[in-house]
Amino acid sequence: MSKRILVILSEFGYWGEELLGPVVTFDEAGYQTVFATPTGKRPVALPPSLDPGYIDPPLGRSVTTPEVAVAARELDESARLDNPLSLEGWIPERPYLADPDPLRKLEAYYRDLTQIDADIEAYDAMTIVGGSGPIADLVNNGRVHDLILAFVRADKPILAECYGVGCLAFARDWDDRKSIIWGKHVTGHCKEYDYKDGTGFVGVDFNMGPPPYPLEYILRDATGPDGRYHGNVGRVVSVIVDYPFVTARSTPDSFTGGQKLVEVLESGLRRYGW
Repeated sequence: MSKRILVILSEFGYWGEELLGPVVTFDEAGYQTVFATPTGKRPVALPPSLDPGYIDPPLGRSVTTPEVAVAARELDESARLDNPLSLEGWIPERPYLADPDPLRKLEAYYRDLTQIDADIEAYDAMTIVGGSGPIADLVNNGRVHDLILAFVRADKPILAECYGVGCLAFARDWDDRKSIIWGKHVTGHCKEYDYKDGTGFVGVDFNMGPPPYPLEYILRDATGPDGRYHGNVGRVVSVIVDYPFVTARSTPDSFTGGQKLVEVLESGLRRYGW
């Protein structure tokens, strides 16, 4: 049977190649892809990611080839993204302790979470697509965290790209509150690649300035003394496999990230890049 990959996208803008790279790779492997967003709204690519003339400020060059720009736009405009699953409609929301009758609601929350373990039997892996959008609606999204934890419990691999790796850093069991990447080796958007100004989101009309946090610092802290963050600054590609996680630093790593996830699923790859 064909493997199925659950692909999580922001509603505030994903980077075109960071969706294109994994999806093309999954298509070539004969996999099915199922897309999901926080509320079921159709995802939209960040406009600069579809423009081969856009010069990335930290790198001083374009990061999007004309060929990738065309293919990413075709995917962005295709019917494949028209009806994503809604995480809001699927994953229960943890109640506030200040809610009326909080104990009964907490019991119901945990009871509903057991259904998620059954639901994800339909999937072989998950991918969290990068771009600046995840900063706004994925990284600190409790439903995303609960979904990640379910995949980890089921021993199913997860590919996370760029700012999407932040979701892994904050996915934690509420009992010990330790990041699931504690002791792991990961990569992600490095400090040298951060914008000084103009971090963009779809549907938000204001100048964000720099990113609201340096992802590298968060990942360094979340991996702890026995893990490690790898920036690989100066290297064209940075992809790390430390099972069950496949992490990709930024745009140029998208195709390799997808390929390594396929190797995890098909060849049992457990370690790569460190």
